[in-house]
Amino acid sequence: MDIQKLSEEIKLFSSSTHGSSDYDKDEYFVMSEDRKEFAPLKYIQKKLPECKDIHSLLRVGFVYDSYELSSNEHFSIWYEKQFSKKLLRKDAKKISIVYVPNNKMILDQIGIVNRAYEVLAAEQILLNGKNLPTQLGEWYAKCIFGLKQVKSTSQRGFDFVMEDGKRVEIQVEWSDASSPKGVKIKKTLVELSDYCIIIYVAKNFMIREVCFLDSEFISRKFSNKGHTIFLKDSDVSSYFFSKSSKHFDKIINPITFLKYASPNLAMKLSEKLSG
Repeated sequence: MDIQKLSEEIKLFSSSTHGSSDYDKDEYFVMSEDRKEFAPLKYIQKKLPECKDIHSLLRVGFVYDSYELSSNEHFSIWYEKQFSKKLLRKDAKKISIVYVPNNKMILDQIGIVNRAYEVLAAEQILLNGKNLPTQLGEWYAKCIFGLKQVKSTSQRGFDFVMEDGKRVEIQVEWSDASSPKGVKIKKTLVELSDYCIIIYVAKNFMIREVCFLDSEFISRKFSNKGHTIFLKDSDVSSYFFSKSSKHFDKIINPITFLKYASPNLAMKLSEKLSG
């Protein structure tokens, strides 16, 4: 896909108003690089035949978020100007913003954060910093598998769902080596999801491994009488993406996967993902 041409189409759409169109009803709006202009996906599809659906964009490095979770303050202003109407809450809840993350800036900041963590840990100041790694791991999963992040109907804050509506539980393991006890996951979360994705994030914040499992398989094989399930490497390593291609069809964005994978994992995946 020609990203430059896509940018031109976004700019062209934003250069005039569209109050008499039905583009205001679209559920996906593609954001420009400067985060100030947008274009409905339906419009982009008409102008760029190679953009067949949302996955066409996700495969070349785009990600998308529910507008409710977006911090962009320009969209509502742009929307009102383009369509001569207020963006009502009931309509905003249906909208997703599609964009290309600034990968260079993200990678630079990950390096800075890694160095800061090393210093603070060495000085015995930072003893538990898993909040950032967990959120970063969830972001990795969202990018790689084209997940949509939406507000949760429960008290958990938000959920991740696939394009077909299937719910995904993401578990992030932040360490250079897995615990002998395994990755801990609540049984109730497994039961409420269709898939479970484990993102193994190394101490330097790069992806060292990914495991994609069917929730039903976990419940059947690993569930016990307690409320917690432990997934040991010895039990699930055969499903690691470095070893198994079973769920490669779930990968929507291989570009991002390889970009944020550790060198060792990237070497194992590059031929499979580029084939």
